[in-house]
Amino acid sequence: MSFKIAIIGAGSVGFTKKLFTDILCVPEFKDIEFALTDVSEHNLAMIKAILDRIVEANKLPTKVTATTNRREALEGARYIISCVRVGGLEAYADDIRIPLKYGIDQCVGDTICAGGILYGQRNIPVILDFCKDIREVAATGTKFLNYANPMAMNTWAAIEYGKVDTVGLCHGVQHGAEQIAQVLGAKSPKELDYVCSGINHQTWFIELKLNGRPVGKDELISAFEAHPVYSKQEKLRIDVLKRFGVYSTESNGHLSEYLPWYRKRPDEIARWIDMSDWIHGETGGYLRYSTETRNWFETEYPQFLEAASKPIDPAKRSNEHASHILEALETNRVYRGHFNVKNNGVITNLPQDAIIESPGFVDRFGINMAAGITLPEACAATCMASINVQRMSVHAAIAGDIDLLKLAVLHDPLVGAVSTPEEVWQMVDEMVVAQAQWLPQYAHAVPAAKERLSKSKVKTREWAGAARRSVRSIEELRAEKAALKQAG
Repeated sequence: MSFKIAIIGAGSVGFTKKLFTDILCVPEFKDIEFALTDVSEHNLAMIKAILDRIVEANKLPTKVTATTNRREALEGARYIISCVRVGGLEAYADDIRIPLKYGIDQCVGDTICAGGILYGQRNIPVILDFCKDIREVAATGTKFLNYANPMAMNTWAAIEYGKVDTVGLCHGVQHGAEQIAQVLGAKSPKELDYVCSGINHQTWFIELKLNGRPVGKDELISAFEAHPVYSKQEKLRIDVLKRFGVYSTESNGHLSEYLPWYRKRPDEIARWIDMSDWIHGETGGYLRYSTETRNWFETEYPQFLEAASKPIDPAKRSNEHASHILEALETNRVYRGHFNVKNNGVITNLPQDAIIESPGFVDRFGINMAAGITLPEACAATCMASINVQRMSVHAAIAGDIDLLKLAVLHDPLVGAVSTPEEVWQMVDEMVVAQAQWLPQYAHAVPAAKERLSKSKVKTREWAGAARRSVRSIEELRAEKAALKQAG
């Protein structure tokens, strides 16, 4: 087989490398072309050198090109993968810092909540630019695979306004299933069969079977509470499991910021999170992790390049969906996964226009969703709160409507639990002004926002958050890695 895959945001070096090696685990794909594109020439040069080393070490005919000219990369591509972060860590820092001034303590801030909504405002105009290029220069019938957050908003915009065949991909379901299999004592995650459905980062394991035997709520609660690690790291998820009757896919930290109950009082936050790793609820945890990872990669790049000389091992192919989808579409080997698509009746008690994440099967005919799923009422209600925020956020981003943007933020579950309308109005003005360079659709609104800020009497505070850790230096990271190696 010979076709072209374009990766937008290929400067996300570690993730691009994973996608690349996964895809080349499919024997039929050795002759394909990878076209890498990014706004950073520096990052492009690094990832191309790594991928070239992999191709050389494995004696493959695979072609790798890299360019900052996006249209050139997309021209003739059959598949296009996006893993962009518009605004980079600079804008992301504002997604965390500014809401903290108004008492909104986020762990990740990339899906909904104040940070996730503004992230979507930055991404959506760029996503629509991608779609325009795809329609004009990509291969006929190309498929757009979106890995970038906020997943639902980006995918919604690409399908509804970009008019491109798009599927959103995430790994939350796989990770949640691995946890459940582990606490139930399974020898392999493959022993667990499940139906998991909802919206991205708020999917729910509504049916579980271990080796064909149904697993109920009480058994699952007991298994998690007895686990020596997860009982401490997943306190909030376990509490939701007890109250809702089903387990949520997303991490303790992620889930904590999608709900209005667990992060609204600073003195209560520590009760529900765990500081052993960022993903369990640390304030600004993913921002810290991303910053450390970038610094580590820049410093240790020669080692990453050297590691690329190893042979590709198909046994280490990851459970990221992309390679498996491409394999199913091109070879007709059926793949079952969980995909973000427009609902259109797949989940009976969520809106038709919503972007849902639910089970589907892939073969040469495309992605075929399992329809007719009904969520438990509490799960549907929680998803609905986020869907309403997502819909307003997408419409605001398309129209450049700052008033609708403020209403979207006001209706966010955690923001609404913490902040007054006056605080939300000022916070959005402040975020739009701070991020104006990445928000072209709001250029007309920035002068008035600045004027309002100059006259505002809403009080704010400089606050690091309830559970903040400092970014570690390279020396600290090296010492920690050495200690873990010695202990292991």
